[in-house]
Parts: sequence; structure tokens; C-alpha cells
Amino acid sequence: MVLRLNIDQIALTTRDWICKVQIVEIGRQRESPDKKCRFQNLILEDEQECQIKAVLYADEIEQYAEMLKLMNTYLISTARVKISQNSHGKSIHKFYWVLDKETVIEHITPSNGVEKPLPPPTKLNITTFDRISHMMLDSAVEIDILAIVFRCGPQKYAGRSRHKCREIIICDNQKNQFLLTLWEDFGEIEGNEIEAKMEKEMDLIVILGRNIGISNFQGLSLQSRYNSTIRVAPNYPQAVELTKWAKENKSMLLSRASDKTSTSSSAPLMVLTPAGQQVFSIENFFSSPTSVSHTSS
Repeated sequence: MVLRLNIDQIALTTRDWICKVQIVEIGRQRESPDKKCRFQNLILEDEQECQIKAVLYADEIEQYAEMLKLMNTYLISTARVKISQNSHGKSIHKFYWVLDKETVIEHITPSNGVEKPLPPPTKLNITTFDRISHMMLDSAVEIDILAIVFRCGPQKYAGRSRHKCREIIICDNQKNQFLLTLWEDFGEIEGNEIEAKMEKEMDLIVILGRNIGISNFQGLSLQSRYNSTIRVAPNYPQAVELTKWAKENKSMLLSRASDKTSTSSSAPLMVLTPAGQQVFSIENFFSSPTSVSHTSS
């Protein structure tokens, strides 16, 4: 008999189970750090808003490419259950699932007569900006952020390593600001999307970043990592509310941005962390062709 279970009820020894989930995030295809395999991460959420990571490897990435879509609902069974390894980044659950050729996946469409798709997700595990400066920083620390973008720099090559990047300035609704560096393809793909939207749209845009790294090089800043995801204008209630706040306070936010590049200022204006720590000079950042050097993620 097949058991209908939620994510938290499924363990290593659970057999003959089926779970109804929605895909709330799809990562980019990546090579493992040791270059031995290709993989793609998904985040699944069940009817109780419990979340778990699912992984596709190699051939399964292409096999499921047309079926697995963001914000769609599925019945999944016979996925392999594995123990999460904290060394591979932030874990959202003690287990993760591997979706392979033996996994049974049924797409639930709005026209399904028995099962109905899950409603749009509302759960976010956001780290607020005022907490970042008080966190213990190490190479494994990763956070999720929801932020307003009010400045987007051009693509460039940073430091002696010549890694391609794009640096953007983000803020929250408490006016706390951070530099976010989008490395390599994040600067090209999501960075180009952000730049295009900022050029065409009247309102400021909001982004949702998952698995974002924290750097304390020459101050405190944020950066994408190989397993990060960046969503532009995500359709979450929290994002809609932040977008509304940004629209209402657009003049104030843009005046702060324009002040930062003003040559009439008697001293360069600094971006501050929530605790008031000096991070970098905006004037130097935007006038320098290479900006500060960063360690690539």
C-alpha cells in the first residue's frame, strides 16, 4: 500500500510513499566542485509548507527538463532519500531527495479532476539585513535575502584573477544597504535581466536571493555562489509588499543613489552595514574600472 506522506514524514527507511509538492526554486545546472558530475538543485515545498532540496544528476537533468517547472505541483514517489551534508552549503532539511530514472513524477495541472495544484507559496527563510553584521562568518555561511535594487553596475573583470562580475547595490525597507557581487554567469544572466528592467520599468525592482554568501573582505558585503539562485520580481506576498514600499519611497531611494555619485559632495559617501560599519566608498567603487578585489566563490 502506498502511503500519502508529507516531507517530514519521509525518512531513509520509508518505503512505498507518495508526496504532493510544489517546485519553489530551480537552480542552474552546475558541475560538482570535484568536476566529477553535473547536477541541478530544486527546492520542493509540501502542503504543510515544509521544504526539502531535490537533486537531478547528469542525464536526468535533460530527462525532466520539460516536465519540471517553477511553481508547478507534482506527486512524487520512489525518490531516493539521502542525508544532507552541511559541507555542501546551507541545508533546509536533514534529508534531501535524488530524482532519478526510478522516480515516479506526476504533473498536477489545473484541469486535473482528482488533485488540485498547490496555491502560490508564501514561505521564505529570509535573513534580515540588520542581522547580517552580527552573524558568525565562515565559508559555509549562506543566507536568503529579499531586497530592492537601486543601483546596477556594469559587467567587468575583478582583481588579478580577472573573474567576471557585476556589482549591484541593494537595500531593505529599513534603508540598510549592501553591495551584492554577482559572479560569472549570475552577472551575465540575472545581472542583464536586472539592468534591462531598471532601464525599462518605472518602479524599482525587488530580487530574491537564495544561498547568498557573506564576505568580510575590506568590509562586509554579499556575493553569489555557485549554488545560489537569484529571482527577479518574485511573486511572493513579501516581495509584493516590498515592491509597494519601494514604489512609495522611490524618490528618497534614488536621491540617496544620486548623492553617492555627486562630485559636489565634500567627502565620498560610504555604504554602511546595519551596525554602521564602513564598507566602501561609492565614489571610488563606481569610478574605478576594476573596483575592489574579491575572492571568487
